[in-house]
Amino acid sequence: MSAILLPREAGKFITENSKDVFVEQEGVRSLAKTLFDKVNKKEITLAGWKSLHELNPQDSGEDAVNWVFFADTLNFSFWSDSDEHKYLVKYKGKEYSGYWSFCAAMNRALDEGIPITTPSYYSNITLDQLKHVLRSDSDVPIPMIEERLQILHQTGKILTEKFGGSYLNCVKQSDKSAVRLMKLIVENFPSYKDVGIFQGKQVAFYKRVQILVGDTWGVLGGQGDGNFYDIHKITMFADYRIPQALVHFGTMRYSDELMKKLKEAWLFQNGDIQEMEIRGCSIWAVELICEHMRELFKEKGEEMSNEINPVLIDHFLWDYARDYRKEINVVPFHRVRCIYY
Repeated sequence: MSAILLPREAGKFITENSKDVFVEQEGVRSLAKTLFDKVNKKEITLAGWKSLHELNPQDSGEDAVNWVFFADTLNFSFWSDSDEHKYLVKYKGKEYSGYWSFCAAMNRALDEGIPITTPSYYSNITLDQLKHVLRSDSDVPIPMIEERLQILHQTGKILTEKFGGSYLNCVKQSDKSAVRLMKLIVENFPSYKDVGIFQGKQVAFYKRVQILVGDTWGVLGGQGDGNFYDIHKITMFADYRIPQALVHFGTMRYSDELMKKLKEAWLFQNGDIQEMEIRGCSIWAVELICEHMRELFKEKGEEMSNEINPVLIDHFLWDYARDYRKEINVVPFHRVRCIYY
């Protein structure tokens, strides 16, 4: 088997060979212009990671870094079968759904004195304890609880045995390289190895590990150990929400056959060809958006900052997809139950 194509190269290869998902150049240019204007208005910034999301840690210490690692270790499969039946968590007077319900459950546990983000604790947590921590305030439990338990045991033990029981030690070993941190995590933590086979080539999507790197950058504010000089080499995080937004904006297009499946709530398997096309084309579309934004900055006589990159574009599109769900849901998201996104 050939060497693994990392996400950017994988996205390009998949896009060039895709049969049911297409990247539209006019849509790329249009969305790049929209995002360029938002950057100029300071609506897309690294500071938004904390200021726009009250559940994210507001400090930058070791506990905050370990919070990020726990969150992204279980950052998968929060989608609901219907809008009427969702995993919901009430926290400090607000009700949260999806990924944010999980974050609210984490913070609720910490407030209750449960050291849920401490590896020595979660490497031995029982199923009943985890069910209590992640309990729902609706009649819908969090999906895939047994898989989450297994991953926590495995990940917590590796972190304790190899990295002194703290994710911060992984960050320090990266020497301020986002790519080195990504590779370190994939090589040491099996649940992060998000790879498929597309036309005989191994292709990496690395959604959770890349969002881990992006969130580490966010929680550290791009400072100190989180001052990654190559953060721009991290791609968007190939999940099920960003493709919705990209199709909504005309940046991607689905074939009639694929759109029919989506409208029928088809359940894809991780590694299906069409599923990989959706994820790969999403990665490449955002790379092209970045390239076009760079050109727009040059036309203004400026260099685009490393801080404006696929990570922040992903943040904007993901927030947009959640804030404008009614408009976005005209394009159904692709349904997959797996540990990778």
